[in-house]
Amino acid sequence: MIEIIALVFLSRMNGFLAQTKGLKFWPWVWYTVLSWIGFEFIGTFIGLLLFGASNLVPIYILAIATASLGYFVIRDILRKKINPVNHDNIDKVGVSDLYPDKKS
Repeated sequence: MIEIIALVFLSRMNGFLAQTKGLKFWPWVWYTVLSWIGFEFIGTFIGLLLFGASNLVPIYILAIATASLGYFVIRDILRKKINPVNHDNIDKVGVSDLYPDKKS
């Protein structure tokens, strides 16, 4: 249950980060969820290879650790996206704005 709450919270965080980059909210939420699930399966498979089927606790810990890695991969992809440029602010800059204020 805690894992689902964490997944909802983290995927929404990536969605909001995508909005600040000028991207759509929901595709990046779904990318986060799919990445989480995919990395969790990979972690489970690696855990089964390392610990065998009798030790479930280390397998689960490894699965959650790799699932969180999936979140961080999507977050880093979003952080590397370029921020959108607000052209309205660029047009407002004048030559006098480039010089420091004169104090009389």
